[in-house]
Amino acid sequence: MTLVNVQCRLAARPVGLPKPSDWDYIEEDAPEPGENQFRVQVEYVSVDPAMRGWMNAGRSYVPAVEIGEVMRAGAIGRVTDSRHPDYQVGEQVFGTFGVQRYALSDGRGVTRVDTTLAPAPAHLGVLGISGLTAYFGLLDVGRPEPGQTVLVSGAAGSVGTVAGQIAKIKGCRAIGIAGGAEKCRWLVEELGFDAAIDYKGDDVRARLREHAPDGVDVFFDNVGGAALEEALRRLARGARIVLCGAVSQYNATEAPKGPSNYMQLLVARASMTGFVIFDYAKRYPEGIAQLAKWLDSGELKSYEDLVEGQITDFPETLLRLFRGENLGKLVLAV
Repeated sequence: MTLVNVQCRLAARPVGLPKPSDWDYIEEDAPEPGENQFRVQVEYVSVDPAMRGWMNAGRSYVPAVEIGEVMRAGAIGRVTDSRHPDYQVGEQVFGTFGVQRYALSDGRGVTRVDTTLAPAPAHLGVLGISGLTAYFGLLDVGRPEPGQTVLVSGAAGSVGTVAGQIAKIKGCRAIGIAGGAEKCRWLVEELGFDAAIDYKGDDVRARLREHAPDGVDVFFDNVGGAALEEALRRLARGARIVLCGAVSQYNATEAPKGPSNYMQLLVARASMTGFVIFDYAKRYPEGIAQLAKWLDSGELKSYEDLVEGQITDFPETLLRLFRGENLGKLVLAV
């Protein structure tokens, strides 16, 4: 029986939020593996804010997805056919397989998924790129010290949830910024944040004065825009700002403006550093090992927001990120 591969391909470069006409769906015969290749049936697709940036032409930390290409995505799947000596049929693996039902691989960039550590979807979240981003971004770039105050924007997302929990593990005070009272309650009651600020309903400036009276020592920024402006107002001396992302700007139709109060970096003798997780690839095993230990001990909680669907549900699932509808790591289960 011939297997049918369903692919989600980029049809046009979005302006603002991606719309249905920006995507094509292609059905074709599933690829057959050649020598030293194997075929993967995709089971879980990672849905990430960074995907929006990959759709844009221009200089970035990875090449743009070209028009007509399968949408880039990290995914977990199972080997269905193999002509590769190191990969056996039935093994569960992670790789950049894209938004499609079947993918071919020669093993480069592919890792095995150890479900004895956690269920497969967690390997896209706390034990995957999201968790590693939080781990290295906070600890290597933010360098928090016990007793310091760590502020996290996008705190209810896949990276923010882990960054805030690691801050607590390291003996810091963790404050989250998230959208909606329910998300804020969840951060405090379920994940152990010391406080959470609802940017939709709270006076963020006033709440930051209340919860960080001595200033913010580390700001882990996933959002940019207004959140960055307000954090700059509350910097403690020697503060470190970790620039992880700027989800508030990804769908802007005009060029975003930089923070108007950036001189607070000078006043506070602070630093603002951007980082890309792929630069830490050689250290992934170190990060995964430590995250797995915290997960096993119960110090770290994993939360995956699973959407059951098909490859054709990817565009709508992606929009959930920009509508702020997800809690934790957003995953499309196909």
